[in-house]
Amino acid sequence: MQSATQLTLLLCAAWTAALLYGEMGAYWETHLSCSWPSASSSSPSLNNHVKIAVIADPQLMDSTSLGLPASSIVLQAVEFFTDLNMRRSFQSVILPFKPDVILFLGDHFDGGPYMSDEEWQESLFRFKHIFSMSGQRTNPHVPVYYLSGNHDIGYSAFHSPKVISRYEKEFGPRNYHFLSGEVDFVVVDAQTLDGGAKQSKERSSTWEFIKTLSSGNESNPRVLLTHIPLYRPNNTPCGPHRSSPVINQRIYNAPMDQGIRYQNYLSKETSDLLLRLLKPTLVLSGHDHDQCTVVHSTTFGPVTEHTLGTISWQQGNLYPSFMLLSAGPKLSPNSTDFSQEVLTNLCFLPKQTHIYIWYIFQFVITVLLLVFWPKNGLSSLPCMNKFVSFMRSVGTELVSRTKEKDDEEDGEFEMVWDAEGSMHLVKKAVARSPSTNSDSRTTGRGNVVARTTARKHQSEPDSSVLVEMGSETAQEDGGKLPRPSKWNIRKVLQRLFRVVQSIVVIAALNVPLYMMLLFKDWIDR
Repeated sequence: MQSATQLTLLLCAAWTAALLYGEMGAYWETHLSCSWPSASSSSPSLNNHVKIAVIADPQLMDSTSLGLPASSIVLQAVEFFTDLNMRRSFQSVILPFKPDVILFLGDHFDGGPYMSDEEWQESLFRFKHIFSMSGQRTNPHVPVYYLSGNHDIGYSAFHSPKVISRYEKEFGPRNYHFLSGEVDFVVVDAQTLDGGAKQSKERSSTWEFIKTLSSGNESNPRVLLTHIPLYRPNNTPCGPHRSSPVINQRIYNAPMDQGIRYQNYLSKETSDLLLRLLKPTLVLSGHDHDQCTVVHSTTFGPVTEHTLGTISWQQGNLYPSFMLLSAGPKLSPNSTDFSQEVLTNLCFLPKQTHIYIWYIFQFVITVLLLVFWPKNGLSSLPCMNKFVSFMRSVGTELVSRTKEKDDEEDGEFEMVWDAEGSMHLVKKAVARSPSTNSDSRTTGRGNVVARTTARKHQSEPDSSVLVEMGSETAQEDGGKLPRPSKWNIRKVLQRLFRVVQSIVVIAALNVPLYMMLLFKDWIDR
């Protein structure tokens, strides 16, 4: 019983440690493992840079995600844990970096073009709660910029004036640019660049915006922000940070030239035209849900594009991420090298899927230990007894050798000279006294007692025989012995009761802790 209690307490401590790490420690570790990109010795101090946190594809789940009704308990549970994970990532990892600007690269929702106004408003409320900055005491009014994604307004084949209108009402225009740290960020609605009817209003307005910027001031470095990545040949390597296979181009067009229904990245013609008109230093994109870094060759030099992975652990990426970007001042008025003026660092968030898998694995181990743990602990196992006996024999051997060595060191030596006059140390012989008569008398008394005990034990079998005979007689008279099967059932029930009791104790201590950790991060402070 004492061994079962100790095991229960040990499992309680293991669960407490696992919950504290999985719900808090993993996020602290992630924050400590990342930092703002460092500038080189030739560039200005990083304090002069504008710090921008970049987030891609939150894609809040809704009734269109799993094909379940909005009132489904399963859908609500999935939404809660997905939202909670993104809120923790934002509140515990990203905001502590104290960014000056926050940038979203599109796909804020999952079923944006298909949701009713009521469900869309509910998703918008969740989005604002997840990425709330009310708890940031230093600067709660951080500027936030948004890109439109295909899951927000749809591709060109699904463009609806109503959907676009409600998006722009909450998140602003789909095409615009802003300045941070003397770096010009250009936001384009990539969903309208490739597809749609040739004379569509959305497509025309996007290209007019781009051409207007192309004839403007090019003295500042530019960063192109597009939700859909630019073109790259099939099987193009994506760098060491990608976790899934590279997805090659897929384009699905609607009939009658009504636009695109889906595409992985922009066409080569559109991408080349964008790069030639805007001449960006850096391109940031999302859409793919996984990390990818490619370099585009242009007439004005190579251009690096970073495709960011999703921030959500439910969108097919086991390694969610975000980016820290520093936009700095110009090195000199006539400088054309912008490599040190826009610095990036990709940061990975806790692997939430692995944490939940560990919880399941630890639960299975907990049940197995409680079910198969010996009643008297590990000491009741034959292998454990052999191991303990072996260790005892080793200890006895070491002690005996130590005693012999001590006897040799404690011996007396005398000096002896040989015929040549050399001196030698010779150990004196120690006379051992014979055993005293008292020992023999004690031994004798021991023998006498042993013989007496032996007689006493010899009489015991007789009594046992009598008992057995009596029991047999009682059995013949009609008495019944308990059946072995009943004893086995009783042992199983006792073990089952002990397992349930231990699980209840572990849950009573750790479930309140888990609930406290959940709602600590969910409730606005």
